[in-house]
Amino acid sequence: MERWELIRAFLTGPLLEAAVPKPGNVSRKADFNDLSLYNFLVSYPAITGIYHEAVKRAESIRSGLLRPNEAGIGELIRRSVEATKRVQDANPNFGVVVLSIPLIMGLAMTKKIIEGGEKASLLIENSTVRDTMELYRAIRIANPKGLPGGVKYDVYSKNAFEELFRDRINLLALAQMSADRELVFREWITGYRLTYGTLVRIMENVPGPLEENVVKVFIELLSENLDTLILRKAGREEAKLVREKAREVKKGVVGIDEFDAFMREKGDLRNPGSLADIMAVSLSLLLLSGVRVEMRNGKAWFTIP
Repeated sequence: MERWELIRAFLTGPLLEAAVPKPGNVSRKADFNDLSLYNFLVSYPAITGIYHEAVKRAESIRSGLLRPNEAGIGELIRRSVEATKRVQDANPNFGVVVLSIPLIMGLAMTKKIIEGGEKASLLIENSTVRDTMELYRAIRIANPKGLPGGVKYDVYSKNAFEELFRDRINLLALAQMSADRELVFREWITGYRLTYGTLVRIMENVPGPLEENVVKVFIELLSENLDTLILRKAGREEAKLVREKAREVKKGVVGIDEFDAFMREKGDLRNPGSLADIMAVSLSLLLLSGVRVEMRNGKAWFTIP
């Protein structure tokens, strides 16, 4: 797969996702007090070089110059977070980076887009304890909201690194323990099942209006899944309430504007950030598949050349 085509897709997809006015998220029409579209706009170009290095390493694994356990996924994630923090003051892309780096590398190891998730999971399986330690460093820098304290291998514990080393916890082991409470880790160990499923849903509406397509599929995701960022920040009952409201939107009982107002009535507490991360990476795969953006009658459309 062509190196720069891959990198461009994974930088552009998240920017499209961030721009689309989706219920409860930052968009071109809505900000939060501590996060705006501008945080996204400056953060992704800042990690271009790291994505390039990820692709080069994956190419070396494919050619046999490196072993899968030398991918350095954790280090690449940590450096991406550091690069993001240098250019802005929020946490706009941590989940997307954690999803994207293994998948970018997996895609660089194959010529078929459909095989990228499987290859990414292989790299996660072959990761090392050092990868997990680097991921923990990245989490401490990004400082995402709602992380539980007092759990086994608590990321903020002073003994965290000693415990990870003692028990030989690589990224696969960490993901298996955390999959129930973190959607990103669930994708790691399922070959990016939801991400690819979301891609298929978007493709069903191509050609078609870009924003309507993304919002429609996003409502479907919200109606079928508990967003793990909402789970962490607000608890299971709030996450279930969001899912129920999204189901009412699908049935036509609740309008999009009403749903968006509901999602924002408690600030960013109901911000469905984990499913937004899934959408961002799915849009990257969409662009990699050859879909382009055109203007038709004053609206942006997804089209197939």
